[in-house]
Amino acid sequence: MRSFLGLDTSNYTTSCAVYIPSRGELFQSKRLLPVKEGELGLRQSDAVFHHTKQLPELFEALMDMLPECSIDVITASVAPRCCEGSYMPCFLVGEGYARVLAGANKCTLYRTSHQTGHVLAALYSADKMELLHKEKPFLAFHVSGGTTDLLLCTPDKESVIKIEHLASSLDLKAGQAIDRVGLMLGLKFPCGKELEKLAEKADKRIPCRITFKDGNCCLSGVENICRKHFENGETRENVAMLCLDLVLKAIKGMTEYALGLHPGSEIVYAGGVMSDKILQTELAKSFDAYFATADFSCDNAAGVALYGAIKEGLI
Repeated sequence: MRSFLGLDTSNYTTSCAVYIPSRGELFQSKRLLPVKEGELGLRQSDAVFHHTKQLPELFEALMDMLPECSIDVITASVAPRCCEGSYMPCFLVGEGYARVLAGANKCTLYRTSHQTGHVLAALYSADKMELLHKEKPFLAFHVSGGTTDLLLCTPDKESVIKIEHLASSLDLKAGQAIDRVGLMLGLKFPCGKELEKLAEKADKRIPCRITFKDGNCCLSGVENICRKHFENGETRENVAMLCLDLVLKAIKGMTEYALGLHPGSEIVYAGGVMSDKILQTELAKSFDAYFATADFSCDNAAGVALYGAIKEGLI
């Protein structure tokens, strides 16, 4: 059986995955990078160190999951985005590992971006891979600790999807805002899951608004707004909900902007922040959109593995 390996070494997670088209099965092995209590992420040098340590262990675990098969194609995410100047040292680990494996096994090697992997993983999870075979572009959001991007995605034979950037956050990213508020509330980094659990217990919604400039949102004030309410005696639960409501307003506003530019376009929400069920539920009330499950929203190598199968014409 042919199989397709994907490697992704982001600033948050070490990930590897294998897709087996003949069985329609996708296997994943991934682990968050360790972050010291009270800190907001890692320096790139530390991320590279932890990827170097974790990737062999995760790869071995992945191989133990697989049925008898041969790895024929390897794909690595080599940059955060598919655009000139996009670079992050942590992706060198996955790319280097992919080059060694491809060379040793005489495999085809493809390179793509972390962002492309997120979009493909979301399409796969939402059972919407068909969008890759339509001529009409679709809208995708990549909302995470490093990005809050609104993208126009056009199916493309060479790069699978051609990504045009439409809008983003002009300052702080959604995941960063959530983590900062989470640490303020005594949560562990990354704070998304715990913040969502807190927000589910909120007993009220605090009125709030977000500033926009030509479809781009501004999130730098989220932490200060939440801190002000917390210091004035608001409960942790209600402050957590306030944080998510601010992020929600940003994403809703950007979605409305995108649909104004491209009416009737199908919408896919990707990235770790979009695994939040509160955000998904509220957005689904306003838009006919597709969401990935948590395993395919948070950083993963599934979309990267799928990229190779798409390039080989098997999806």
